[in-house]
Amino acid sequence: MLSVKILRSGCKKCQTLEAKVRHLVAENNIDATVDKVTDIQEMVRYGIMMTPGLIINEKVKSFGIIPKDDQIINWLKEN
Repeated sequence: MLSVKILRSGCKKCQTLEAKVRHLVAENNIDATVDKVTDIQEMVRYGIMMTPGLIINEKVKSFGIIPKDDQIINWLKEN
């Protein structure tokens, strides 16, 4: 099972990325848990200075942007 974390502050981009990832996981039957992280200290631990951040299996995949759907799916499937 994949571990997916959305590092978010509550901004519109953060909400959009979380909804998009949850939708793609469900739509593609990917076995993953999706958690949102709002703790600043945990974000700093990942080296994220801009939200939203996307972490898959403890690897930073993106931050500060909303990646395209096909990129997110590729990241999810490569793990």
